[in-house]
Amino acid sequence: MSSHDMKHLVAVLLLGMGACLAAGPSIAAGAADGRALYKERCGMCHQGIGMAVTLLSRRPGDTSKGLLEDRKDLSAEFVFTAARTGIGNMPRIARGEVSDPELAAIANYLAQGRP
Repeated sequence: MSSHDMKHLVAVLLLGMGACLAAGPSIAAGAADGRALYKERCGMCHQGIGMAVTLLSRRPGDTSKGLLEDRKDLSAEFVFTAARTGIGNMPRIARGEVSDPELAAIANYLAQGRP
């Protein structure tokens, strides 16, 4: 996939995410709240002593990077894209596993209001 194709794909994903968020309470309520979804869908690896916490905490610099809920540097766009395309040791998360509205709710929760 070319760089241009990848940028187009990311733009389409973000537009879809924005449409889900703009749709209002019906989609947001159907997707449940981001915190609960995060714990259910991501917690196995990204909480406590999960593999992702261990791996991210080994990176040079800040060992607190492993606990995503405590981070202040995550944007919703980054979380959504990283989950859909995969990043580092994390495989991509398919829509069949986590829907776009669910992932948007998780991304917004982790971004704590950051776009």
